[in-house]
Amino acid sequence: MATSEVIQELKDLLEKNLQHTHVQFNKIRAGKATPNMLDGVVVPYYDVPTPLSQMANINTPDARTITIQAWDKSALRDIETAIVNSNLGFAPQNDGEFIRINVPPLTEERRKEFVKKSKAEAENSKVGIRNLRKEANEQIRALVKDGLSEDEAKTAEAEVQIQIDLYIKKTDEVTVKKEAEIMTV
Repeated sequence: MATSEVIQELKDLLEKNLQHTHVQFNKIRAGKATPNMLDGVVVPYYDVPTPLSQMANINTPDARTITIQAWDKSALRDIETAIVNSNLGFAPQNDGEFIRINVPPLTEERRKEFVKKSKAEAENSKVGIRNLRKEANEQIRALVKDGLSEDEAKTAEAEVQIQIDLYIKKTDEVTVKKEAEIMTV
């Protein structure tokens, strides 16, 4: 394995880390109703934990409402219970055909809670980035033992640091954007 392969693998992993951060941020509520808000909801369906998105159509007819149409009407009560237990702050209304969720406007306290949650996600992402740096540098040191020159190793480690700095900056930018989105009334 050459240093260029180590760098390319690092770039690929850093991009996956950033995409994961985007996915996690999409789960954090920011005022407007989206089907992604329910991504973390898991329903015990015939004693099997099943993601809600695999059991129902989830739509947003307007900015303040989420509707859930279960494929199996007998699961509506379980879905309703799972939403209440998910600690999202929603009060689902089950009419026997659909579950409707009126997304209340966020209180200042809840907004601050979500900002804190987004900062925690960003920190998790940065920890992952730093771990990727450590792994890449270890691979480069292994290449030195296999005959790579010290100069090439230093150059590769510098390139690793450039990529790490770039992705930490990207993560910070995404975090600032998400926080602004959350705090917008």
